[in-house]
Amino acid sequence: MLIKELPENERPREKLIEKGAAVLSDAEILAVFLGTGRKGMSSVDLGREMIQHFGSLRNLSRASVTEIRRIGGIGPAKAAQLAAVFEFGKRLAEEPFSEQAIDSPEKVFSLVGHDMQRLTQEAVKAVLLNRKKRLMKIEEFFRGTGDQCLISPTEILRSAISLAAHSIILVHNHPSGDPSPSHADMKVTRKIRKACEAVEIEFTDHIIIGIPAENGSGPYYSFRESGLL
Repeated sequence: MLIKELPENERPREKLIEKGAAVLSDAEILAVFLGTGRKGMSSVDLGREMIQHFGSLRNLSRASVTEIRRIGGIGPAKAAQLAAVFEFGKRLAEEPFSEQAIDSPEKVFSLVGHDMQRLTQEAVKAVLLNRKKRLMKIEEFFRGTGDQCLISPTEILRSAISLAAHSIILVHNHPSGDPSPSHADMKVTRKIRKACEAVEIEFTDHIIIGIPAENGSGPYYSFRESGLL
C-alpha cells in the first residue's frame, strides 16, 4: 500500500505531527526522511527493506553513501540526506562529552568503544581534548583490512596542533576481539609518545578496543592503566 492510500492518521508525517516522533517505528522514521519510495513500494516499505538489508538501524547509520545507494530507489540525494542525518545524530550523542572530563578509559570506551567493536576492519582514531580534558574532536586516521594498521604520528599531531589540542588519546580496535597489545602496538605507542613529547602535547593513553572474553577479561586494554605510559 502506498503512503497516499493510507488513512491520514496512519501516514508517518501526519502521525508524527499529531502524536510526536516517538510513536513512529524505525521504518516510519526513515520514511519521513526518504519522502518517497520506489515504483510499487511505499517509503515505509523502502525504509523497512533498508533496515533488513543492513541488519539493524545502527548498522545502516554507519553505512557509507555508496553502500546506501546500492538499495533500489535510493539515489545520491536521498543517500546524502540520510548520511547527513546519521552524522547529526552521532554528533548529538558526542555532545555531552564536551561538557565533562574524559579522564578514564571507561569514558573513552563509552564514547567510541561500542561503535569500534562492530568494525570488521582495524581502525585508528584520536580523541583530541582541551586543557580540561573535554572533547574537542574525534578523528579517524586509518581503516584497513584484516589486522594491518598503519598509524602516522605526523598526521595525528598535525590535526592536534591545528585545533590547539592539549592532549591526545589514541584508540584502535582489534577485530579478532582480543585487546591484548601486539609488538607493533607497543612500538607505535612509544613512537607517538616520543612525537607528542617533542611538541609538548600530552599523550594521555592508548586504548585498544576488543570484545569481553568468557574468561572475564575486559573489552579494552589501556596502556596507561597497565603502567606503559
